Amino acid sequence: MNRQYRYFDLVMTLFVTILLLSNLLSSAKFIDLGISIGPLALAFDAGTLVFPISYIFGDILTEVYGYRRSRRVIWMGFLATALMGFFVWLTGALPAPAWWEESVGQSSYHAVLGSISALVVASLVAYFMGEFTNSFVLAKMKIATQGRWLWSRTIGSTLVGQAVDSVAFIVIATALAPQTFPPDQMLNLIVTNYILKVGIEVLFTPITLWIVNKLKSAENEDVYDYETKFNPFRLDV
Repeated sequence: MNRQYRYFDLVMTLFVTILLLSNLLSSAKFIDLGISIGPLALAFDAGTLVFPISYIFGDILTEVYGYRRSRRVIWMGFLATALMGFFVWLTGALPAPAWWEESVGQSSYHAVLGSISALVVASLVAYFMGEFTNSFVLAKMKIATQGRWLWSRTIGSTLVGQAVDSVAFIVIATALAPQTFPPDQMLNLIVTNYILKVGIEVLFTPITLWIVNKLKSAENEDVYDYETKFNPFRLDV
């Protein structure tokens, strides 16, 4: 477990970057493509466009490097997101010069980023629950399928993980930031988030499989978590 890898740091960096970007976009804008499923309009926070990609990287990490290393990366993403939320809040709380107030203004800052600290709380809880669920399901499915049918693991783990994530995030975000996530839109947002996240994962499945196979070959690694302790609070590998 002490061996070095050529691409592990790259995958971890991309994973954390996507996670931070999704939190920023969730606070910045909502998107409405004018598409509906029955009475539900497919309107969603902009973070939904990129957040599913973090699950793709999560699948790659668990499938190639195993649950234990994936767990450490999930915690790195957790800490990075918490730091971002704190400093966005701190920046908003500190006074600004008169010229900035005239050209931009505190109200504009709060209108775009004011809810991000609350959304980070929602994101951290949902991320913690969803990512670990996703990694756990994928690792267990890999053992159950004896490494076959990779597509079933990436999609199956996403179906479970994204369900946990979408419900937790929208419910908490609605409670903490109702001005950004209106309570009357909660069900609509949960359904839309889940459909889009799973849809993006399914759409990217061929690319995910290609990357996984390339990494397994390049790293000469293909971890099976037979004796892994799945406690999410452990940081050892």
